[in-house]
Amino acid sequence: MKLGIVYHMPFWRAPDGSLRELEGSFARYVDSLAPYFDEISLCVPTVKNPSGAGTAVRASNVTLAPMPAFEGPAQFYPKLPIILPKLLSWVRGVDVLHCRVPTPAAPFAFAFARAFGKPAFVLIVGDLRALLPMMPYRGMKKIIWRAYTEFEERALQWMADRSLAFANGSALTDKHSRPNHQVVQTTTTTISATDIASRTDTCGSRPVRMLTVSRIDPRKGLRVLPAAITQLTELGISVTIDIVGPSIGRPGDDEKAAIAADAAARGVASRVNLLGAVPLDQLLPLYRKYDVFVLPTLPGEGIPRVLLESMTAGMPVVATRVSGIPSLITHEVNGLLVDEATADNVAQAVARVVSDGPLRRRLIANAYETARGRTLEAQAAKMMAVVSQDLGVKLRVPAPAI
Repeated sequence: MKLGIVYHMPFWRAPDGSLRELEGSFARYVDSLAPYFDEISLCVPTVKNPSGAGTAVRASNVTLAPMPAFEGPAQFYPKLPIILPKLLSWVRGVDVLHCRVPTPAAPFAFAFARAFGKPAFVLIVGDLRALLPMMPYRGMKKIIWRAYTEFEERALQWMADRSLAFANGSALTDKHSRPNHQVVQTTTTTISATDIASRTDTCGSRPVRMLTVSRIDPRKGLRVLPAAITQLTELGISVTIDIVGPSIGRPGDDEKAAIAADAAARGVASRVNLLGAVPLDQLLPLYRKYDVFVLPTLPGEGIPRVLLESMTAGMPVVATRVSGIPSLITHEVNGLLVDEATADNVAQAVARVVSDGPLRRRLIANAYETARGRTLEAQAAKMMAVVSQDLGVKLRVPAPAI
């Protein structure tokens, strides 16, 4: 049984022959599905000169069906005459199609799969329409982006209505379910059972080390962080924050510059560090060096996988009450939720975590329990059981873990 997966994360072949992905979260997802298939073929953009070491795909049955490199729709659609024949030939050669959406190539691959009578399933991981208010476009660019968003939303719903569909978190599940066609809720994750830490407390020394892991663009709410650091310092709490993640396109570069400029203007430049992208294999152990995780993200996501990664590392989490996040984090049980991504809200929540030891230790312990039920292995097993039953395909039985 050959599974074909189409997505937009860039891959490349390393000199050692390994197949690598820059961020690593998608590579781990592919690895989690690999035991259920004879072969997985990835139809993804490929790059020749990657900007980092990336994360290797560990499974030996994963192959690459390269598309031309593209950063987004503006680079994808001009290459469509080249991409479409490749997609057509590729879809013809797979047994089951899997689209992780939204992504530009998915509607075309899905249409080909329907034409060939191939079974397909989709995993919805983002909400483009919810992101519209945060996009920094003006004038004609804003009109074009709004039109593209509407096209993607209609195409995504068309796929969800005509296939087995999973969605990351309750918000996306509710959005895309229909009375006669229910979407299956899941949680995208990068953690294995062996990644779960054992520490029971943090914040035992000063400065308190805060961490944010996020792509840097206007949709992530990161501009509030310098002001939050300033407020915490004024409260007498010595803190630093490291922001890990790449800047995405011109808007991301502008956002990164604005964060650095605001930190300098407030006199906290030495406490706000923009570290850039870190490969997942290096990032997971890095989490354990920090005390508090903060994600002031804005609407438009499912459940950010970094929340589970930080919970797995024994870090209390402060996040916004948006999108699918409340379906993972229960306020004051396994994390703290703020209603709006403001500096004051973030600072007050972090101050609670730092000053209230019993609360902090309870959040950590309950977060471990949450993580244990949402490992890669557990989520893949649940998804593939539904895929096998709903699509009527015979999958391999994974070997038991040693």
